[in-house]
Amino acid sequence: QVQLVESGGGSVQAGGSLRLSCAASGIIFRLSSMAWYRQAPGKQRELAAVITSGGGTNYADSVKGRFTISRDNAKNTVYLLMNSLKPEDTAVYYCKTGISWGQGTQVTVSS
Repeated sequence: QVQLVESGGGSVQAGGSLRLSCAASGIIFRLSSMAWYRQAPGKQRELAAVITSGGGTNYADSVKGRFTISRDNAKNTVYLLMNSLKPEDTAVYYCKTGISWGQGTQVTVSS
């Protein structure tokens, strides 16, 4: 079965950085598109970034230029490097592939 395990969340001040990791198992990782979603309190879950099996990337306008999604096929892991964090980036961040979701990791940005 597919398992996605996120890590790297935490609390940071505005302007700071965090790197999230998502370790995947139960899939042919190198052939899978991977995505990071986020859900802020009281809001709908939204796509933050996606990376295809070929390495192509796409970002939500709200994170473009600040977040970078990458993958390491040797480690079956996808990353989300988040720079210049803002309070509005506060959310639970989820890793997703196909119809499978991770459990989420909390990111809190204080002003």
